[in-house]
Amino acid sequence: MVPHLTTALSGPLYTLEKRVLQAMPDIEHWFRTKWQEIPAPFYASVDLRNAGFKIAPVDTNLFPGGFNNLNPEFLSLSVQAAQVAVEKICPDARRLLLIPENHTRNTYYLRNVVELCNILKAAGMEVRVGSLSPDITEITRLETHDGLPLILEPLVRVKNRLQLKAAAFEGVDYPAFDSCAILLNNDLSGGVPDMLQGLEQNLIPPLHAGWFIRRKSQHFAAYDKVVEEFSQLLQIDPWLLNPYFDTASGIDFHARVGEDLLADKVDAILKKIQTKYDEYGITQQPFAIVKADAGTYGMGIMSVKSADEVRDLNRKARNKMSVIKEGMQVSEVMIQEGVYTFENINDAVAEPVVYMMDHFVVGGFYRVHTGRGIDENLNAPGMHFVPLAFEKPCTLPDCAGAPDAPPNRFYAYGVVARLALLAAGMELQDNDPLNA
Repeated sequence: MVPHLTTALSGPLYTLEKRVLQAMPDIEHWFRTKWQEIPAPFYASVDLRNAGFKIAPVDTNLFPGGFNNLNPEFLSLSVQAAQVAVEKICPDARRLLLIPENHTRNTYYLRNVVELCNILKAAGMEVRVGSLSPDITEITRLETHDGLPLILEPLVRVKNRLQLKAAAFEGVDYPAFDSCAILLNNDLSGGVPDMLQGLEQNLIPPLHAGWFIRRKSQHFAAYDKVVEEFSQLLQIDPWLLNPYFDTASGIDFHARVGEDLLADKVDAILKKIQTKYDEYGITQQPFAIVKADAGTYGMGIMSVKSADEVRDLNRKARNKMSVIKEGMQVSEVMIQEGVYTFENINDAVAEPVVYMMDHFVVGGFYRVHTGRGIDENLNAPGMHFVPLAFEKPCTLPDCAGAPDAPPNRFYAYGVVARLALLAAGMELQDNDPLNA
């Protein structure tokens, strides 16, 4: 059931995983105390990279869109976690309004929406899907790639509440719908629509989780603090769990403005990585990932191994880097230490993606790309997904087993993913206008 892992297990990682397993009671106690201080986001997904000598998150998404890729055998984990998460926000909630992304042509994304509805319904909620898209002016039936129906309804604003009005569609009556809470599965890359401003209903996640304000660099600054404390608990080098990063602003890829600044920062990161590689006897060549500091969907990302590669970008590469989702122009970038992935499935490069609801790990999958290398971004056209078929939930390690036994590998992944989740919780606290 567990995908065959051909990970190159070198000494330091084996030691790291062993240390994580030995410290399991301390780790779980530490997490419990942290969740009392910092509320977990409603849901999140974390992209991990396992380089053999380090495991690190490279991206954290607060509007995860791949619930359809999780192993269906562990649906009960998501249902239980959803019940806990909803009760914290709206204890007497019976109805939940779900607002997805506007891109209705992506039938795989629609399948994610269907799966999310299934989880919430199984958690005891009445769930309807309301669309922000100006194209949805009446009840609309869409189909997922595998033929499942998804009913989208136009949103109506009544004073400070979002509702669905009563309507009939295909012989079915849809009564008016007013919910206690609204679940966003829309990352607000293009900003906050007027319809979502000043609502009295609970918005999950809050508006300040959206990419119109959120920055990846802010997330990794919070992650720095989390890993610093966690590493002291385990008495390990924080770098084994943490990628170096820096930022550059005022960039215009089209006009080649800020090119030298970006090149200098890339060079500085590569030198820092090389120093660590020398310390640990790692023979691979350091690389860096340059990515838009906001946004998702694998847009505005490139992998570089020298500062000259930044200066020598051709027009096609500059065009690719200059625009992200919703046509937003890129002027702020993050330079992140590239983390190799030595995991592969059926000879294709793979990276694990861990899914969480509240502070529980509920599953995950491998993002696999046959056309990409071990030093490249895999979140790109041509990728496919293989569910992580956990033998047990990845918060339950086999303490008697070897560190590279499948449940233990996934326990280590679950720990690192929850560190990123904790950083996301800190980030949301810091960005909350009520805390300003």
